[in-house]
Amino acid sequence: MENIGALAILLAFCLAAYAVIGSVVGKLKKSPFLIVSAERAVYSVWILLTLASGLLVYFLLTGDFRVAYVASHTDQSMSNIYKFTAWWGGQEGSLLLWAWLLSTYSAVVVFMNRRKFRDMMPWVTSVLMVTETFFLILIAFVLSPFAVLMAGRGNIVEGMGRGLNPLLQYWTMVIHPPMLYLGYVGFTVPFAFAIGSLITKQPGDNWIHTTRRWTLVTWLFQSTGILLGQGWAYAVLGWGGYWAWDPVENASLLPWITATAFLHSVMMQEKKDMMKIWNMVLISATFFLCIFGTFLTRSGVVSSVHAFAQSPIGKYFVIFMVIGIAGTIYLILDRMKYLRSEARLESVISRESSFMFNNLILLASCFAVLWGTMFPVISEAVTGEKISVDSPFFNRINIPIGLGLLLLTGVGPMIAWRRSSVESLRRAFFWPSILALFVMVGLASFGVYEHPFAMVSFGLCMFVTATIFSEFWKGASAIRAKSGIGLIPSTIELIHRNTRRYGGYMVHMGIVFMFIGYTGAAFNKDVTKEVTPGSTFELGHYTLKIADMQKGENDNYAWQKLIVQASRGSQSLGILEPERRLYKASQQPTSEVSIRRRVNEDLYLNFAGLSTDNQRAVIQAYIFPLVSWIWIGFWVLAVGTLVCLIPSKVRLSYAKTQVVGVTQAHAPVQK
Repeated sequence: MENIGALAILLAFCLAAYAVIGSVVGKLKKSPFLIVSAERAVYSVWILLTLASGLLVYFLLTGDFRVAYVASHTDQSMSNIYKFTAWWGGQEGSLLLWAWLLSTYSAVVVFMNRRKFRDMMPWVTSVLMVTETFFLILIAFVLSPFAVLMAGRGNIVEGMGRGLNPLLQYWTMVIHPPMLYLGYVGFTVPFAFAIGSLITKQPGDNWIHTTRRWTLVTWLFQSTGILLGQGWAYAVLGWGGYWAWDPVENASLLPWITATAFLHSVMMQEKKDMMKIWNMVLISATFFLCIFGTFLTRSGVVSSVHAFAQSPIGKYFVIFMVIGIAGTIYLILDRMKYLRSEARLESVISRESSFMFNNLILLASCFAVLWGTMFPVISEAVTGEKISVDSPFFNRINIPIGLGLLLLTGVGPMIAWRRSSVESLRRAFFWPSILALFVMVGLASFGVYEHPFAMVSFGLCMFVTATIFSEFWKGASAIRAKSGIGLIPSTIELIHRNTRRYGGYMVHMGIVFMFIGYTGAAFNKDVTKEVTPGSTFELGHYTLKIADMQKGENDNYAWQKLIVQASRGSQSLGILEPERRLYKASQQPTSEVSIRRRVNEDLYLNFAGLSTDNQRAVIQAYIFPLVSWIWIGFWVLAVGTLVCLIPSKVRLSYAKTQVVGVTQAHAPVQK
């Protein structure tokens, strides 16, 4: 059966290559037959890769250890959910998942547009299938997921296996990688439409309207993947943090930043017919940063707890990126005259300028993260010495950038399009500014001035919250006054009338909540102790008593557990049970932290191991103020994004500046 899987991948490669050739030749020769046959080849690629993926999952679930991938990433004692997770737990399987998701996206795009954009669709199909062909080359000829173990060469004892990496045997890892892949792969679609628009020399923004919701959904997948990764790092790795500026973490953040910039600047193109070239650059950068992130994870160029082992596929990614970036740059430069806009920025004090500043700050953050991520590699290539860049560098650069973005989050929605007067700005920002100042003065009186960035961050969070609530209040009050319904129904009606605008405000509110959680890190507390049953120690206002130490084992791992009684003064807060595990198949130890989660702070305990004489347990205790607001913020962000996807009850139209004549003098303009 493993031969069927390998054959399915090989046939999928042939059909994907045919889809590229058929689309291009059919378009150039004006042959509808070739174009339709290429689109049907896309469906066939999906069927074949679904078959291959189904076979691999079957081998994983049934424990067919003849297959090298199964033997390397599962063992008989694992539960079925983690055997299924092993699909993307290794290099070959994750590449198959990438290819299968792209084939799924491609089939959906071709089906949904089978009667639309017929001038552009052959090029869209070819771009999707060029990317598909690249990944199929990797799993068909370089790293096959269906390679079989040979007798006498790395064979596995019957019924055994090396097992999945213990760090991946956690519930979020069932969701986190697929969500990231859905984001990474999904950005291929708007990129394909952008390239199709360039090739067909379209001066309009049809590709923007077609892909806006697609990009928004993909952005939500990417956001979900990043937040789930933070939750996994927080609850599994045992160091108490959720973001370490690890190279692979950064690789997932980079396309998210450029996609966020794109989602903002695309409104300028839709409403003001501006930034067409910039939007092409942004969506292209997002796609290639997704490929770059996949390259970092799989090439062994950087060291990371998230990365796969070093493999021979790095050079293939480099070749693909070089050719793709060169071709994209050529197309954008060659089609400049079709992308230029006659509209111009009328005032620095306008919503247009706030979008532009937003984009510039986001791109500054993207460059800083990219530079810091690749600097060790660059330094080693230039000087022969790898100079590492750690968290303090990223924090020093990105904290001020983040505060600037937070400010614009509150300022942008309150500024009018085209031009705002000083008086209108004073009315809009007077009370939000007063509230922000009040928060900062209040915090300073409690000693928070020792953390100036934290004080400013909390003040800006209040500023943005006030501006967002004022927008909801003004709109809902107007509807209530006119219709006589209650405030809550009026708010729902307001959102329904313009889901994109008010859903965007909800997304901004989610970002505010997340900033509150991130800012709380300035006040973290921690202590490390060597303890025995009966020991007591204190951390902040908590008293922690080691009641017992237990141990045991099951088929998958041996474990040791601390029973810790937590109290605050005379009030008992319950039992926490941090655990240490040693997985039998891989002989790898891991920690299972115990967390008392509250809205104001988390009490976090990690059983780090035993002392050097094996007589005492080493426990790490942390207090993390406000960290739960990160996860609250994500849910608000997700709901806001879903609201943006709902069609508005009232469709708004925006006047655009249009050139209606070309003469030696200025053309007349209609508004």
